[in-house]
Amino acid sequence: MSSSIVIAEPQHGIAMYGEPALPPDFVSLPYANPDAPKGGKIVTAEVGAYDSLHPYIQKGTVPWQLRYLIGESLMGRSLDEPFTLYGVLAESIETGPNREWVEFTLNPAATFSDGSPVTIEDVMWSFETLGTEGHGRYRSFWDQVGSMTAVGDNKVRFEFSTDNRELALLAGMRPILKKAQWEGVDFTESGTSIVPITSGEYVIDDFEAGRFITLRRNPDYWGDDIPFMRGVGNLDEIRLEFFGDETAAFEAFKVGEVNSNREFNVAKWESQYDFERVNNGDYVLSVLPHQRPSGMTGFVMNTRSPQFDDWRVRDAMMHVFNFEFVNEAMTGSAQPRITSYWSNSPLGMSDGPAEGRVREFLEPFADELLPGALDGYALPVSDGTERNRAGTAAALDQMEAAGWTIQDGVMADAKGNPFTFDILLEVGSSENAAIIDMFTQSLERIGVTPTIRTVDNAQYKEATDAFDFDMTYYRRGLSLSPGNEQYAYYGSEFANEPGTRNLMGVQSAAVDEMIGRMLTSESQDDFVAAIKALDRILTSGRYVIPIYQWNISRLAHAKELKYPETLPVMGDWPGWQPDVWWYEE
Repeated sequence: MSSSIVIAEPQHGIAMYGEPALPPDFVSLPYANPDAPKGGKIVTAEVGAYDSLHPYIQKGTVPWQLRYLIGESLMGRSLDEPFTLYGVLAESIETGPNREWVEFTLNPAATFSDGSPVTIEDVMWSFETLGTEGHGRYRSFWDQVGSMTAVGDNKVRFEFSTDNRELALLAGMRPILKKAQWEGVDFTESGTSIVPITSGEYVIDDFEAGRFITLRRNPDYWGDDIPFMRGVGNLDEIRLEFFGDETAAFEAFKVGEVNSNREFNVAKWESQYDFERVNNGDYVLSVLPHQRPSGMTGFVMNTRSPQFDDWRVRDAMMHVFNFEFVNEAMTGSAQPRITSYWSNSPLGMSDGPAEGRVREFLEPFADELLPGALDGYALPVSDGTERNRAGTAAALDQMEAAGWTIQDGVMADAKGNPFTFDILLEVGSSENAAIIDMFTQSLERIGVTPTIRTVDNAQYKEATDAFDFDMTYYRRGLSLSPGNEQYAYYGSEFANEPGTRNLMGVQSAAVDEMIGRMLTSESQDDFVAAIKALDRILTSGRYVIPIYQWNISRLAHAKELKYPETLPVMGDWPGWQPDVWWYEE
C-alpha cells in the first residue's frame, strides 16, 4: 500500500498550527526544572478499586494514571502550548505539505524497561494491535490510516485515507508496547497477571489488587537526557492507595499515610485543612491557577432513554436543578458555574446570538438546532432560595409542553403513567450523593421521584459502558486544542457503540459537521469558529446539568514535595503531578 516517498525536512517537533515554540536545541520544557533532584516519593489517595493493570484495552477497571505513568509514545505533548509535540521515542518527524502523511525516525537509544531495544517492528505492531484489539480510544485513528510502512530500519511512515490535519499529531501520541511480550498471549484479556512492558520512566514495582499500586522510577531509564524528559519523572516512588470512600481517603491524608491530596471542594478546603500537619508546617497548601477550558462536569441525561429524548424534558431538569442553592451549600458560593463545554477559555461560546463565521457554520442546520443555538442560550439562574419558585414554574411549563402534567401530586402522562428515572452513582462519591439529594428534593416539587442506584466502581463501569442509566455523573476534560477525540465524545458514529464516551447519546449532523470542520481547518480563525459553534450546539442541547468549575487547583502536600515556579499554560492537569514535581528535604 506504499506510495512514492516525497523528500521533506525532519523536524524536532510539530504544532497543530504554526511552528513549535521551542527551538531544536531546547534544554527542557519551560515548566520543568532540569536541575531537579531525583528521589523521594509521593503517595496519593484514590477512591474506589481496580481489577486490572492493562490500561490499553476496553475490559477491566484500571487506575487511570497507569497509561500516563508507564506509557511512552513517539512524541510528547507540551502543556505550555495548545497542541504541540516534541520528540520522545522519535528523534524527528516529517510530514507532507498537507499532512497527508507523516514519518517518524526512531531514536536509536530507545529501550524498553527490560533493556531490550524499541524497534520499528514494535512500533508497527503496537499501532495495528491497539487499532484493532485495543481500547476504543485508539480505533478511530487506525481507521483513518491508509498505509503503514517501514522505511529502512529506523523509520515508519503513515499515509492517511482521510483529510484530517490532526492525524499526523495523533500518530505521535499512540503508546508503544513490546511485541514479543504478547506472543501467544491474548492481548484483550484483562487482569493483574500481565503488566505491559513499556519504555516509560516508571515501572510497576508492587501491588495488591484493589488496595495499592507502587511504581518506581527505572534507574536505567533510557530517556533521561531527551530534552522533553529533562526534569520530568523525578520521584523515585509513586504509590496509589485505594479507599472505599472520600472520608477514609481524607483521614489517611490527615494522619500521614498519604502525602498529597487534591481538594475539589472549596468549602472543605477552607474549613477542614486546619489539622496538625498543616498547622505545624509538615503539609503545605498550594493554590495553582490555570487557563484550561472548564470542560463539562455535572449530571448527564441519557437521550437513549425515553424519559430524556425530548429536549423540553431535559430543559425542565435544568430549571429544577437549583444550582445557586447547591453551590452555596457545597462551596459557600465560592465556585463559578460551568457555563459551556469550553467556558473559561477563548474557545467558549460567546453570549448572545451567533455571529460571523460561527453563524455561517450553524445556519445550514437551523432546522435541526434547538432553541438558543443560533439566538443565544444561557443556563437558568435561580434566586438562591431553596424553593426556587421561578425555576419550578418554568420546569412545569416545559414538562406540560412535552406531554406531562401533575395528577394527584405525581407527574404523569395522559394515560396516568408516572414520570420517573434512575440516577446512577458510584460508591464513595459523597459529594455527588449530597448534590443529588438536594436535586431529588427539588424534583419532589414537580411530582417526580427518581430512583437512586449506587454501585461499586466495577459495576459502574459496566453500566455506563452499556448505557444502562438514565442520569449519571459526568466529567469530560477538554483542551485548548480539541481534536479527533471529539467524535468519540459526541459523534453520531459512537452514539450506540458500547464502551464509547458519548454517554448522552447525541446524534447530530450539525455536531458531526462542526467536528469535521475543526479537524480540517487550515486557519486558526476557522478552527476557533468551529469549536465555538460546537460549544453552542452541545450546550443548547441540554444534555448535561453543569455544576461548578475548578479554574484553580488546590493541592495539600508534604513540604518536601516541590514544583517549579513556572506553571504551564494548560496548568495543573491531573497527570502533571507528579510529572515535574520533585522531593527535596
